[in-house]
Amino acid sequence: MRLALKVAAGLVLAALVYLGVTFAQVWRAAHHDEARPAEAIVVFGTAQYNGVPSPVLAARLDHAIDLYRRRLAPVIVVTGGNQPGDRYTEATASANYLIQRGVPDKDVLREVSGTSSWQSLAAAANFLDDRSITDVLLVSDPFHSLRIRAMAAELGLDGHSSPTRTSPIRGMTEARYMARETVAVAVGRVIGFRRQASIENVVKART
Repeated sequence: MRLALKVAAGLVLAALVYLGVTFAQVWRAAHHDEARPAEAIVVFGTAQYNGVPSPVLAARLDHAIDLYRRRLAPVIVVTGGNQPGDRYTEATASANYLIQRGVPDKDVLREVSGTSSWQSLAAAANFLDDRSITDVLLVSDPFHSLRIRAMAAELGLDGHSSPTRTSPIRGMTEARYMARETVAVAVGRVIGFRRQASIENVVKART
C-alpha cells in the first residue's frame, strides 16, 4: 500500500512538472514572433457575424495584411467553415475583409470546411501541397502559437508562428486560454494532434 502511494505521488508530481514545463513553453511561444519570408500566410479562423469578422478575427486578419504588405509571403490562406444557421463561412468573411483592404482576390486562398483548428489546417495543408507549398507563417492569437506550430509539423508543414498583438483577448480571459492551450499541447504531444482532434469531435457529437 505504501509503495502504491509513493508510485501514485510520483506520477502526480511528474504530471505537474510536465504541465508546468508545457505552460512555460506556451507562454514563451505566445511572446515570440517568428515572422520571416515564407510561401504563404495561414490565418486561423474564428467567429464572424453575418459576414463581418469578430474583433478577434479582425485582429488576426490585420496582422496577416501587415505581413503580406511587408512581402513576407505572396498569398494569404483564410480558414474556417460555418456554424449551423450561418450564412457565411469564417473563410469567406475573412476573404472579403482582406479584399476590401486592398489584398488582390488572386492572392487569397480559401479553406471553407474546417470547424476546428486541426481540420482547417489539415485541409489547407492538402491544397497547399497541390501547389508545392510547405513553408508557411501561422497567424492566430498569441496563446495559440505553440499548438498550431506543433500541428503544422505533424501535417508536414514548416510552420512559423506570427501572432497578432492587437487581439482584444486580454487579462483573465487570456490566462484561461493559456491554461487550456497548455492542456491541449500536453495531451497532443502524447497521443498526437490528429487523434486529439478526432476525440474532441466524438465528444462534441455526444454532447
